[in-house]
Amino acid sequence: MLRNISNRLFQGLLVLFVLGTLTFFLVHALPYGPFQDEKAVPPQVMERLEKLHGYDKPLLTQYGLRLKNIVQGNLGVSIKVMEGRQISEILGQAFPVSLTLGIVAMCIAISIGIPAGILAAIRRNTQVDYAITAVALLGICLPGFVIGPLLAEFLGGRLGWFPASGWDPRDPSPMFLPALTLGLASAAYLSRLTRAGMLEVLNQDFIRTARAKGQKGSIIILRHALRGGLIPSIAYLGPAFAATISGSVVVESIFQIPGIGRLFIKAIETGDESLIMGPVLLYGSLIVLANFLADLLQIWLNPRLRTVKAP
Repeated sequence: MLRNISNRLFQGLLVLFVLGTLTFFLVHALPYGPFQDEKAVPPQVMERLEKLHGYDKPLLTQYGLRLKNIVQGNLGVSIKVMEGRQISEILGQAFPVSLTLGIVAMCIAISIGIPAGILAAIRRNTQVDYAITAVALLGICLPGFVIGPLLAEFLGGRLGWFPASGWDPRDPSPMFLPALTLGLASAAYLSRLTRAGMLEVLNQDFIRTARAKGQKGSIIILRHALRGGLIPSIAYLGPAFAATISGSVVVESIFQIPGIGRLFIKAIETGDESLIMGPVLLYGSLIVLANFLADLLQIWLNPRLRTVKAP
């Protein structure tokens, strides 16, 4: 088990290294940079700016310096979007907003997806099962940038039930529509995975034995089937949570939420390398951490995994 955990940690660090490397070279491959503006900049001023921020050095030298700074915990400063401010400070202010939105979205996804999947498995091949499956497929097919404006228009604009934009830490109501937008896609996947996992467990011999002994259906579901049936969903929760937070990039722009997503889009538009690298590494770390925690939870739910050697 310890070997599996250490291998997972090593793989996570390797993923972050590759992610940071690819991001660095892709940003430098952009046809524009942070010093290019709509106004013409004199060559001597451009040369001075590039020297100040280290852009006058060879690309591999820049990469080595960037890697060294990241290992030391220095993510650099924003060159364009929030000129002169530390990236760690910017992320420290914006990330709690995105994290709160992601947590609420996952709570919505779990509260909708898992009960729907269990109900579909219990009512297999009935109208209830067909309806839940159809709605889940629809939720999977519709992306957030389609669902978000529709929810904002109908629930926020026409019905006026929730604010269609904005953010207020003291008022949770503006959080509902963007969280619902993010949570519906994960809820659709969760319902499908939960249904498949529950059906597999419900067909096992020990479930038939429990039924033959006359145990109630609710007892069979809660005590015998639920723990094994939720393993596929638990495996999905880790990457789903990280994907929900990173997926808020578009949703935050739709609902005008002051999270990392809006800053990230502005950073790409202006070629602000440090402000691009910071969220990418943050989101990558979240995905690695979420997958790692999901693996530990799977091991707890399924003791047989404790004796399986890591690949």
